Amino acid sequence: MSPSQISDYALLPITIPPIPSYPHQTTHTLYLRPHAPKIPTPNDARSLFLVNLPIDSTTASLRSLFTSLVGAGKFEDCSFEHERVRKPLPAPANGSKKRKRADDDTEEEIELPRTWDRDLRRSGSSAVVLLVDEKSVELVLKTVRKLHKKGRGGWPVWESEGSTGSQRYRLHHTLSFPDPKILQANIDTFMSAFNDREESRKREERKGRQVPDEDGFVTVMRGGRTGPARAEEVERKRAEMEERERKKRGEMGDFYRFQMRERRKEVQGEMVRRFEEDRRRVEGMRRERGRFRPES
Repeated sequence: MSPSQISDYALLPITIPPIPSYPHQTTHTLYLRPHAPKIPTPNDARSLFLVNLPIDSTTASLRSLFTSLVGAGKFEDCSFEHERVRKPLPAPANGSKKRKRADDDTEEEIELPRTWDRDLRRSGSSAVVLLVDEKSVELVLKTVRKLHKKGRGGWPVWESEGSTGSQRYRLHHTLSFPDPKILQANIDTFMSAFNDREESRKREERKGRQVPDEDGFVTVMRGGRTGPARAEEVERKRAEMEERERKKRGEMGDFYRFQMRERRKEVQGEMVRRFEEDRRRVEGMRRERGRFRPES
Protein backbone atom coordinates (compact mmCIF):
# COMPACT_ATOMS: atom_id res chain seq x y z
CA MET A 1 0.00 0.00 0.00
CA SER A 2 1.43 3.38 -1.05
CA PRO A 3 1.85 6.11 1.60
CA SER A 4 -0.81 8.81 1.73
CA GLN A 5 1.47 11.62 2.88
CA ILE A 6 5.15 12.59 2.75
CA SER A 7 6.21 15.48 4.96
CA ASP A 8 3.60 18.23 4.47
CA TYR A 9 2.45 16.88 1.11
CA ALA A 10 -0.55 14.66 0.48
CA LEU A 11 0.04 12.12 -2.31
CA LEU A 12 -2.53 11.90 -5.09
CA PRO A 13 -1.92 9.11 -7.63
CA ILE A 14 -3.63 9.69 -10.99
CA THR A 15 -4.20 7.22 -13.78
CA ILE A 16 -2.63 8.13 -17.13
CA PRO A 17 -4.59 6.39 -19.91
CA PRO A 18 -2.72 4.85 -22.88
CA ILE A 19 -1.90 7.07 -25.83
CA PRO A 20 -0.72 6.20 -29.36
CA SER A 21 2.89 7.02 -28.50
CA TYR A 22 2.75 4.92 -25.28
CA PRO A 23 -0.08 2.33 -25.45
CA HIS A 24 0.08 1.37 -21.78
CA GLN A 25 -1.81 2.66 -18.76
CA THR A 26 0.38 4.07 -16.01
CA THR A 27 0.13 5.93 -12.71
CA HIS A 28 1.55 9.34 -11.94
CA THR A 29 1.76 10.84 -8.43
CA LEU A 30 0.93 14.45 -7.61
CA TYR A 31 2.06 16.13 -4.37
CA LEU A 32 -0.24 18.76 -2.92
CA ARG A 33 -0.49 20.82 0.25
CA PRO A 34 -2.12 24.09 1.39
CA HIS A 35 -0.39 27.02 -0.22
CA ALA A 36 1.88 28.89 2.22
CA PRO A 37 4.25 31.25 0.35
CA LYS A 38 6.93 33.34 2.03
CA ILE A 39 4.99 36.49 1.16
CA PRO A 40 1.34 35.91 2.17
CA THR A 41 -1.52 36.85 -0.15
CA PRO A 42 -5.27 37.17 0.54
CA ASN A 43 -6.03 33.95 -1.39
CA ASP A 44 -3.58 31.62 0.39
CA ALA A 45 -6.28 30.08 2.60
CA ARG A 46 -8.21 28.80 -0.43
CA SER A 47 -5.22 27.71 -2.53
CA LEU A 48 -3.38 24.43 -3.00
CA PHE A 49 0.25 24.05 -4.03
CA LEU A 50 0.83 21.18 -6.48
CA VAL A 51 4.19 19.61 -7.38
CA ASN A 52 5.22 17.00 -9.97
CA LEU A 53 2.65 17.95 -12.57
CA PRO A 54 2.43 15.95 -15.81
CA ILE A 55 4.19 17.68 -18.70
CA ASP A 56 0.90 18.14 -20.57
CA SER A 57 -0.85 19.95 -17.69
CA THR A 58 -3.28 22.70 -18.60
CA THR A 59 -5.92 24.65 -16.74
CA ALA A 60 -8.59 22.47 -18.35
CA SER A 61 -6.91 19.22 -17.28
CA LEU A 62 -6.55 20.42 -13.67
CA ARG A 63 -10.16 21.62 -13.66
CA SER A 64 -11.26 18.19 -14.83
CA LEU A 65 -9.13 16.51 -12.14
CA PHE A 66 -10.56 18.58 -9.27
CA THR A 67 -14.08 18.16 -10.64
CA SER A 68 -13.66 14.39 -10.44
CA LEU A 69 -12.44 14.75 -6.84
CA VAL A 70 -14.88 17.22 -5.25
CA GLY A 71 -17.45 17.98 -7.93
CA ALA A 72 -18.07 20.89 -10.25
CA GLY A 73 -17.92 24.52 -9.13
CA LYS A 74 -15.02 24.19 -6.68
CA PHE A 75 -12.14 24.96 -9.06
CA GLU A 76 -11.66 28.67 -9.83
CA ASP A 77 -8.26 29.17 -11.45
CA CYS A 78 -4.62 28.07 -11.47
CA SER A 79 -1.19 29.52 -12.23
CA PHE A 80 1.73 27.42 -13.39
CA GLU A 81 5.38 27.77 -12.48
CA HIS A 82 7.21 30.46 -14.52
CA GLU A 83 4.01 31.19 -16.41
CA ARG A 84 3.92 34.66 -17.88
CA VAL A 85 0.69 36.47 -17.07
CA ARG A 86 -0.80 38.22 -20.08
CA LYS A 87 -3.66 40.68 -20.13
CA PRO A 88 -6.32 39.95 -22.76
CA LEU A 89 -6.59 42.47 -25.54
CA PRO A 90 -10.00 44.21 -25.60
CA ALA A 91 -12.19 43.85 -28.67
CA PRO A 92 -12.38 47.03 -30.80
CA ALA A 93 -15.55 49.05 -30.30
CA ASN A 94 -15.91 50.09 -33.96
CA GLY A 95 -16.05 46.54 -35.31
CA SER A 96 -12.58 46.69 -36.85
CA LYS A 97 -10.53 43.52 -36.96
CA LYS A 98 -7.46 45.34 -35.69
CA ARG A 99 -6.79 44.91 -31.99
CA LYS A 100 -5.36 47.60 -29.77
CA ARG A 101 -2.99 47.13 -26.91
CA ALA A 102 -4.61 46.42 -23.53
CA ASP A 103 -2.75 49.21 -21.76
CA ASP A 104 -0.54 51.92 -23.24
CA ASP A 105 1.67 51.90 -20.13
CA THR A 106 2.59 48.21 -20.41
CA GLU A 107 4.79 46.46 -22.88
CA GLU A 108 2.10 43.99 -23.93
CA GLU A 109 3.16 41.94 -26.94
CA ILE A 110 0.99 41.08 -29.93
CA GLU A 111 1.41 37.38 -30.55
CA LEU A 112 1.86 35.88 -33.99
CA PRO A 113 0.07 32.62 -34.84
CA ARG A 114 1.17 29.70 -32.67
CA THR A 115 3.17 26.88 -34.17
CA TRP A 116 2.38 24.38 -31.38
CA ASP A 117 -1.10 23.35 -30.35
CA ARG A 118 -0.11 23.57 -26.67
CA ASP A 119 2.86 24.19 -24.36
CA LEU A 120 4.51 21.39 -22.43
CA ARG A 121 5.66 21.79 -18.82
CA ARG A 122 9.00 20.86 -17.40
CA SER A 123 9.08 17.49 -15.70
CA GLY A 124 8.22 17.91 -12.00
CA SER A 125 6.93 21.48 -12.40
CA SER A 126 4.51 23.06 -9.93
CA ALA A 127 1.32 25.12 -9.91
CA VAL A 128 -0.98 26.94 -7.50
CA VAL A 129 -4.66 26.00 -7.74
CA LEU A 130 -7.22 28.53 -6.51
CA LEU A 131 -10.47 27.10 -5.18
CA VAL A 132 -13.69 28.89 -4.34
CA ASP A 133 -13.28 28.82 -0.53
CA GLU A 134 -11.33 27.35 2.38
CA LYS A 135 -13.77 24.46 2.80
CA SER A 136 -12.97 23.30 -0.72
CA VAL A 137 -9.28 22.98 0.21
CA GLU A 138 -10.19 20.83 3.23
CA LEU A 139 -12.56 18.77 1.08
CA VAL A 140 -9.86 18.02 -1.50
CA LEU A 141 -7.37 16.85 1.14
CA LYS A 142 -10.08 14.77 2.86
CA THR A 143 -11.02 13.14 -0.46
CA VAL A 144 -7.38 12.23 -1.15
CA ARG A 145 -7.14 10.52 2.25
CA LYS A 146 -10.33 8.56 1.53
CA LEU A 147 -8.95 7.36 -1.80
CA HIS A 148 -5.90 5.93 -0.04
CA LYS A 149 -8.11 4.09 2.44
CA LYS A 150 -10.05 2.46 -0.41
CA GLY A 151 -6.83 1.14 -1.91
CA ARG A 152 -5.58 0.88 -5.49
CA GLY A 153 -7.78 1.14 -8.53
CA GLY A 154 -9.88 4.15 -7.62
CA TRP A 155 -7.50 6.90 -8.66
CA PRO A 156 -8.88 9.74 -10.80
CA VAL A 157 -8.15 9.57 -14.53
CA TRP A 158 -6.00 12.29 -16.07
CA GLU A 159 -7.64 13.94 -19.08
CA SER A 160 -5.14 15.39 -21.51
CA GLU A 161 -5.97 17.74 -24.34
CA GLY A 162 -4.05 18.24 -27.55
CA SER A 163 -2.06 15.91 -29.74
CA THR A 164 0.75 13.62 -28.61
CA GLY A 165 3.62 11.71 -30.17
CA SER A 166 4.15 11.92 -33.93
CA GLN A 167 0.74 13.53 -34.37
CA ARG A 168 1.95 16.51 -32.32
CA TYR A 169 4.91 17.08 -34.66
CA ARG A 170 2.79 16.69 -37.80
CA LEU A 171 0.45 19.35 -36.45
CA HIS A 172 3.45 21.54 -35.60
CA HIS A 173 4.62 21.27 -39.20
CA THR A 174 1.16 22.29 -40.43
CA LEU A 175 0.92 25.25 -38.02
CA SER A 176 4.39 26.46 -39.05
CA PHE A 177 2.91 27.47 -42.41
CA PRO A 178 -0.23 29.48 -41.52
CA ASP A 179 -2.72 30.86 -43.98
CA PRO A 180 -1.30 34.06 -45.57
CA LYS A 181 -4.45 36.03 -44.71
CA ILE A 182 -4.23 35.09 -41.02
CA LEU A 183 -0.51 35.85 -40.94
CA GLN A 184 -1.03 39.22 -42.66
CA ALA A 185 -3.77 40.15 -40.18
CA ASN A 186 -1.46 39.40 -37.24
CA ILE A 187 1.38 41.35 -38.81
CA ASP A 188 -0.90 44.34 -39.43
CA THR A 189 -2.05 44.24 -35.80
CA PHE A 190 1.53 44.11 -34.54
CA MET A 191 2.67 46.96 -36.78
CA SER A 192 -0.31 49.13 -35.79
CA ALA A 193 0.58 48.74 -32.11
CA PHE A 194 4.26 49.35 -32.87
CA ASN A 195 3.50 52.53 -34.85
CA ASP A 196 1.28 53.83 -32.04
CA ARG A 197 4.14 53.37 -29.55
CA GLU A 198 6.61 55.08 -31.89
CA GLU A 199 4.31 58.07 -32.44
CA SER A 200 3.79 58.43 -28.70
CA ARG A 201 7.56 58.29 -28.11
CA LYS A 202 8.23 60.91 -30.80
CA ARG A 203 5.63 63.25 -29.32
CA GLU A 204 7.30 62.99 -25.92
CA GLU A 205 10.70 63.68 -27.48
CA ARG A 206 9.45 66.75 -29.34
CA LYS A 207 7.89 68.04 -26.14
CA GLY A 208 11.15 67.46 -24.25
CA ARG A 209 13.20 69.32 -26.91
CA GLN A 210 11.04 72.43 -26.93
CA VAL A 211 9.78 72.88 -23.35
CA PRO A 212 12.27 73.69 -20.54
CA ASP A 213 11.69 71.98 -17.22
CA GLU A 214 11.06 73.77 -13.91
CA ASP A 215 14.80 74.35 -13.45
CA GLY A 216 15.12 76.00 -16.84
CA PHE A 217 16.90 73.09 -18.55
CA VAL A 218 15.92 71.67 -21.92
CA THR A 219 16.22 67.90 -22.28
CA VAL A 220 18.72 66.90 -24.96
CA MET A 221 17.32 64.12 -27.12
CA ARG A 222 19.00 62.04 -29.78
CA GLY A 223 18.27 63.29 -33.26
CA GLY A 224 18.43 67.06 -32.62
CA ARG A 225 15.62 69.52 -33.09
CA THR A 226 12.74 68.70 -35.37
CA GLY A 227 13.12 72.04 -37.15
CA PRO A 228 14.73 75.48 -36.84
CA ALA A 229 13.14 77.72 -34.23
CA ARG A 230 12.08 81.25 -35.09
CA ALA A 231 14.21 84.13 -33.80
CA GLU A 232 11.40 85.67 -31.74
CA GLU A 233 10.64 82.28 -30.19
CA VAL A 234 14.28 81.80 -29.22
CA GLU A 235 14.45 85.31 -27.75
CA ARG A 236 11.25 84.78 -25.79
CA LYS A 237 12.48 81.46 -24.37
CA ARG A 238 15.83 83.06 -23.46
CA ALA A 239 14.10 85.93 -21.65
CA GLU A 240 11.86 83.50 -19.77
CA MET A 241 14.84 81.41 -18.69
CA GLU A 242 16.79 84.49 -17.56
CA GLU A 243 13.83 85.77 -15.58
CA ARG A 244 13.32 82.35 -14.00
CA GLU A 245 17.01 82.11 -13.15
CA ARG A 246 16.98 85.62 -11.63
CA LYS A 247 13.99 84.75 -9.42
CA LYS A 248 15.60 81.47 -8.45
CA ARG A 249 18.82 83.20 -7.39
CA GLY A 250 16.81 85.67 -5.36
CA GLU A 251 14.85 82.91 -3.63
CA MET A 252 17.61 80.40 -3.10
CA GLY A 253 20.63 82.63 -2.66
CA ASP A 254 23.96 80.79 -2.60
CA PHE A 255 22.64 77.27 -2.92
CA TYR A 256 25.56 75.42 -4.45
CA ARG A 257 28.78 74.79 -2.53
CA PHE A 258 31.01 76.52 -5.05
CA GLN A 259 28.78 79.63 -4.81
CA MET A 260 29.15 79.68 -1.02
CA ARG A 261 32.90 79.24 -1.40
CA GLU A 262 33.14 82.09 -3.90
CA ARG A 263 30.99 84.27 -1.67
CA ARG A 264 33.27 83.65 1.32
CA LYS A 265 36.31 84.55 -0.79
CA GLU A 266 34.67 87.81 -1.84
CA VAL A 267 33.82 88.71 1.77
CA GLN A 268 37.34 87.88 2.96
CA GLY A 269 38.87 89.91 0.12
CA GLU A 270 36.68 92.88 0.98
CA MET A 271 37.68 92.65 4.67
CA VAL A 272 41.40 92.51 3.76
CA ARG A 273 41.02 95.50 1.44
CA ARG A 274 39.30 97.56 4.12
CA PHE A 275 41.91 96.53 6.70
CA GLU A 276 44.71 97.69 4.42
CA GLU A 277 42.95 101.01 3.83
CA ASP A 278 42.46 101.53 7.58
CA ARG A 279 46.11 100.60 8.26
CA ARG A 280 47.37 103.09 5.66
CA ARG A 281 45.07 105.76 7.07
CA VAL A 282 46.39 105.18 10.64
CA GLU A 283 50.02 105.30 9.46
CA GLY A 284 49.33 108.56 7.65
CA MET A 285 47.79 110.03 10.79
CA ARG A 286 50.85 108.97 12.82
CA ARG A 287 53.20 110.61 10.36
CA GLU A 288 51.17 113.79 10.44
CA ARG A 289 51.21 113.75 14.25
CA GLY A 290 54.99 113.32 14.32
CA ARG A 291 55.49 116.44 12.15
CA PHE A 292 53.15 118.58 14.25
CA ARG A 293 55.05 121.28 16.31
CA PRO A 294 52.98 123.54 18.55
CA GLU A 295 53.96 127.21 18.65
CA SER A 296 55.89 128.34 21.78
